[in-house]
Amino acid sequence: MSDALMYLAGVLLFTVGVAASIGLHEVGHLVPGKLYDVKITQYFIGFGRTIWSRRRGETEYGVKAIPLGGYVKLVGMLPPAPDQDPEKVRATNTGIFAQLVSDARSAEYEHVSPEDHDRLFYRLPWWKRIVIMGSGVTINLVLAFGLFAVVFMGYGINDATTTVGTVSRCVKVVETGHEAGPCTAADPVTPALRAGLKPGDRIVRFNGQAIGSYDELQRLIRANEAGAADLVVERGGTTLTLHTSTTVNGIPSLTDPTKTVHAGFLGIKPAVARQRQGVGYVVSTMADGTWQTLKSIAAMPQKVYHVSRAALGLEKRDVNSPMSVVGAGRVAGEFASDTQSSLASRFFSLVLLLAGLNLFLGLVNLVPLPPFDGAGIATTLYEAARRAFARVLGRPDPGAVDAAKLLPVTYVVASLLLVMTAILVYADIVAPVSLS
Repeated sequence: MSDALMYLAGVLLFTVGVAASIGLHEVGHLVPGKLYDVKITQYFIGFGRTIWSRRRGETEYGVKAIPLGGYVKLVGMLPPAPDQDPEKVRATNTGIFAQLVSDARSAEYEHVSPEDHDRLFYRLPWWKRIVIMGSGVTINLVLAFGLFAVVFMGYGINDATTTVGTVSRCVKVVETGHEAGPCTAADPVTPALRAGLKPGDRIVRFNGQAIGSYDELQRLIRANEAGAADLVVERGGTTLTLHTSTTVNGIPSLTDPTKTVHAGFLGIKPAVARQRQGVGYVVSTMADGTWQTLKSIAAMPQKVYHVSRAALGLEKRDVNSPMSVVGAGRVAGEFASDTQSSLASRFFSLVLLLAGLNLFLGLVNLVPLPPFDGAGIATTLYEAARRAFARVLGRPDPGAVDAAKLLPVTYVVASLLLVMTAILVYADIVAPVSLS
């Protein structure tokens, strides 16, 4: 298959994965909503013009033209105003924001008949509303974990092993960000070369301690500094014991590779092989990815500013900058058409891309601003706390929180998201992030 066809296949596979991720997120709202007998009139993937739809019972299911999200229409998300009859929603108000709220209430109750009032979303117990709103996020996080597990536990990753890949000939201080220069007559021989280590040797013990991973061996070597080193290795089916002394050398820090530290040095590079990981690796990857994603979300305005400068040619685009679906699709195409990798490696790279996307979708929907799910969750928790507080103090029930008052915030945030999306799409066209 040609590179162009593989590129297209990668883009199409990623697009289907994105649509499935969005659809499953909305299923997370739909299923518990149906279970709790909320009236649900629409389930759609995408926004804009309807491409296809079909009605089943009271719910219309369909796909829209712009695949940038989806929605489930849970009737009764906006409660009636505190001073009006729930059976009769007033539609006239003065003031721009008041009219927006009034129009939204009217649209919310347009298709509500008297027998539907016990099926309105706001009438549910607070914990059922949390389940409905939080299930979409849960679906994305579970999908992310499952996809990471498929790759790391099922396929594996290229990782350093305890087998020696190469043996350095001389000790040279490693300048961070640069390769050490060629050996000269003045450079001392490495401890590994003096010991007689050879490529293919598998190190099983270091100073009497059994070695289970290269990370463990690396820490022992660095901690040994200028001390005696006894190595037990397997070579060609036999076990050998080699003797040497490590030296102290300037090498990159394990926590920050841009910095140089002075530590014990042996002079080997490990062989790299694809190895399956355990569930602990998946958990740690999810934890690290969650922290990095949360930091990226917090820094999003600043990052989008730099992306806009890159789009205008004022600076170089950072390879770690945020991307739109267009940019992510291009990356998926590059993964799929990378002829230097095996077909399996390309496929699982796309799976990792979708895992990261689901992690981002789950976390960004927890932002406590409308129209994200986090806003509804936060509002409901506040309402539950307010009612519990009133009960403890013997005060009258304050009633449901009027979520309609947040609609102006919703419009502002939605407008900002639209502008940000437009900037990212434009930048992904004129200044795309490229793996090459």
